[in-house]
Amino acid sequence: MTADGWTAVVDLIERVMVDEDLLPSVVSGVRANVREVAVLPPSDIAGHTRALLTAATRALAARRGPTEAELSFVAELGVTRARQGVPIEAVLGAIHVAERAIWARAREVARAEGVDADRLLDARELYDDWADAVRSRLITAHRTTKATADPRPRDAAILRRLMQGGSSAALAVAEAGLPANGRLWVLVARPGFDERYPLCAIVDDLFVAVSARMPTARATAGLAGPAEPDQLAPARNLALAALTTAESTGRTGIVHIADVAWQAALTDRTDLAGALLDRHQRARATLGPNAEPVARAVLAWLDSDRDVTAAGASLFVHPNTVRNRVRRFAEVTGVDPAGPNAWWLCRTWLREAT
Repeated sequence: MTADGWTAVVDLIERVMVDEDLLPSVVSGVRANVREVAVLPPSDIAGHTRALLTAATRALAARRGPTEAELSFVAELGVTRARQGVPIEAVLGAIHVAERAIWARAREVARAEGVDADRLLDARELYDDWADAVRSRLITAHRTTKATADPRPRDAAILRRLMQGGSSAALAVAEAGLPANGRLWVLVARPGFDERYPLCAIVDDLFVAVSARMPTARATAGLAGPAEPDQLAPARNLALAALTTAESTGRTGIVHIADVAWQAALTDRTDLAGALLDRHQRARATLGPNAEPVARAVLAWLDSDRDVTAAGASLFVHPNTVRNRVRRFAEVTGVDPAGPNAWWLCRTWLREAT
């Protein structure tokens, strides 16, 4: 590629990166599609995304790989996400969602401005080389941080026996000093959960705690109970369902399964979700590329208790944009946007878009 050709591609990418609508759109897409990252503050996601975009643009302009300074920043990101309990798969998934949105925008601009597709492909290949080195450092930092965390092996062994039920659970209850005939609470969170209880550990890549008292915490966690000692395994599954639902709906703090029962039930019924998709296939086609922003607006509106101002702030858009998108959803689907079917349909649309 000639120097002039490369300059044209770099100029195009730089214009894409400074597009004021791009970053809010990327952040919204990440939060909608990667539930483990969605629980993080939007400002956290936006800050790290902006820094990665800036570094990538500089690397493309200079036609080089990542510098040590850029790799150090990425390593810090890996450490931060590991301590926040975000799995490495989710971190990489969030980056993938961002990459897809950015390059889709670049292709649109390239077509509009007549930039040669082969030249844009050359830039993408150089970016992929840069990104491979970045991902390698990110994965290494994340795994190293996770490996050095306190595993609490004794508590993990007791919790595993508690979840087995029967005589193993009875002996584990006595060993842990829990009341044998008591009603127990089961809490489930992601690794990196910063609260500690008398009996807690990482079990099967989840933070699990069992307590004779109702736990308290500010960080997101699922809770079930109270349950008898021989019912702790089903309670653990319910607590995990509460955690997953809390993450997908943007709830924070401890969320009891009873408070999100219908959302958890809907999320688990993929067969019914398929029927819902089929029913509103025409509406999805009518919305076309606007289906995703419309779905995100409806979900943000529901999550903010139908407050368009709060929903707009979470999506980085004007409240009127939220209002118009909610109205458009109702017009096209015929579904009450305030009802559970709206929540379920929008969640399913976004999941299908990934």
